[in-house]
Order: sequence, then C-alpha cells, then structure tokens
Amino acid sequence: MNTRAPHRLVLCAVLGASLVGELHAQTAPAAPAAGRQGAAPGGAAGGRRGGGGGARGPQTPPGPPAPVPPEVAIARPTTDELARMNAELQRFITTSPSKDLFQKYAGSLSIPAPRDNPCIRPTAGNAGRHQSFVNIATTGDYDVMFLGDSITDLLNVNDDGGGNPGGKAVMEKYFSDVKVANFGISGDTTQGVLWRLQNGEGQGRKPKAVMVMIGTNNLNAQTSGAEVAEGIGAITLELRKDFPDAKIMLVAIFPRDPSPADPNRKKIEEANRIVARLDDKKHVFFVNLNEKFLNPQGGLVGFRTSDSLHPVEQGFDIWISSVAPTLKDWIK
Repeated sequence: MNTRAPHRLVLCAVLGASLVGELHAQTAPAAPAAGRQGAAPGGAAGGRRGGGGGARGPQTPPGPPAPVPPEVAIARPTTDELARMNAELQRFITTSPSKDLFQKYAGSLSIPAPRDNPCIRPTAGNAGRHQSFVNIATTGDYDVMFLGDSITDLLNVNDDGGGNPGGKAVMEKYFSDVKVANFGISGDTTQGVLWRLQNGEGQGRKPKAVMVMIGTNNLNAQTSGAEVAEGIGAITLELRKDFPDAKIMLVAIFPRDPSPADPNRKKIEEANRIVARLDDKKHVFFVNLNEKFLNPQGGLVGFRTSDSLHPVEQGFDIWISSVAPTLKDWIK
C-alpha cells in the first residue's frame, strides 16, 4: 500500500473542510431577485415606514459584482486553481486503496466553485425614494450625507406612524446647526446602497463627510458575516470614487435580537470585525458603538422590545451623540 495515501487523504479532507468553511455554504442559491432580499429577517420600521418603504417599481436583475477592497475580500480560488484542485482530487481517488468507496460516492467528491455573493451585486430598490435623493444630490446643499436602512431613515421622524419613536428630536438636538442629507431607506441592503450610489446619489453634490450604517437587512440563513462585510467594503470603494475628498465614517452594524447567542448577533460581530480593517485613519474611519447598546448580560439597551432591532429615543441619542462631534469637526 502507498504509505503516502493516508497523508494525502488527511490533506484532502482538511482542504475540503477549509474551503467549505471559507466559501460559506457554496451550495446555497445564487443572488436573489432585486428588492426585498433580507427584508424579512432585517425588518423595517413599522407603520409609515414599514415593509420595504413603499412601492419598489419594476424589478430589475442585480448588476455584476462590485469590486471589493482586499482588506475585506473573501479568499476565492480562480477557475484555474479550482480545476487543478479537482484534478488532483480525482488523481488521488483513482490511486487510493479506498477508491471503490470513493467511486460509489463520486457525485459528492468535488471542490465546488464559490457561491455568488448577493451583497456586492448592485440591486435596484425603492424607485420613488431613490429619485427624491437623486434630486437632492443634484440640487441640494448639504455637508454631511447619511446612508443606511430603516434605522437611519427613522432619524427623519418623531414617530414612525405606528406609535414607535423616531430620532428626529435627537437630530435636532445634535445637528440643528449642520446641513445633513439623510439618504436612509427602510428595508435597504448593501446591494441597494451600491445601486443607489451608482445611479445618481453618488453624483452631484460632494459632501464633506459621509456616515454609513448598513447591513442588518442582509442577514439571512444563507448569508455570512464575511459576505456582508464585502458589501460594506464595496460601498466604501464606491464612496471613495464618488467623493474622494470626503471623510467616511463606517458605523458598526448595531446589535440586534434579545439573546447574545442569536445567530444574527454572531454574524454581525463577524462582519464588524472584518469591516474594521477598512479604517485607514485618513479617509475611512470605523466606529463601533455596540458596547454602549448592551447591558452586562448582553441584552439590548435603547432598542424596541417589540423587534429588538430599531432604536428608541435612548438608542438614537447614544448613537448620534457619539458621532456628532467627529462629523461636525470634519466639516469645519
């Protein structure tokens, strides 16, 4: 018997396990259709800003994958590397003492290609809200741009229409003397923000500062924290292209769900750890406020008990009071 065979078997097993872990559930479906990807687990504001924030208009297929900074890019084998690995695996099978067993399950013995990451495919969403923001970008006068989903959107209102507090009073408290354009859309995702920037919201007015907080609506059973981080990285590259002179604040995805052991919490922590690598202390700055939103037991502080996702006034105050001094300093 070839004495190297056991070693090669272990090598293949380790390689296969490593690739499966690295490439994140490769057999999952490809990118979903445009619109509400992630909206169910991520939720949106209730009442007036509920659901996906209104009519979405015609659905269009996601665009090609956007480029991703190397700091957050998931390692993926090239087509040539994948072919070489599978060829080597097949050579091992044909020479293995257990080749009959391997051939019996031949359909399961291959290294699959990485699954498509929907978080980096620009995807059209709420046409009406988007057009209103394009109009603001074209004709508006502002120094600070906010980008995000319903959590950011709720900074525009005192009440969401369903009896839940918004953050407008908090904004007036800390930003009454600053020209801010809030481009938050309920239910939005990283791919939605990418599409919006590429289709008018990143053109026109050049803000001095941009605050981004996005990603919770991307979370679902198939999507990993690393994939969400790639989406935020793609947004960061787009912002650097659109607004080369602006400083960009990447706010860590807020914690959610009642239990610190919840899978969404774990994915958020993974995504935030990776996104932190984008902080270059020059153009891009990562701000993690999440310790302020947790009690000693890991429970949420300043969030609705009804959904454990959207802040109440206390949560909005923690957030905005923490970022206002830096953003205001950047625009002096």
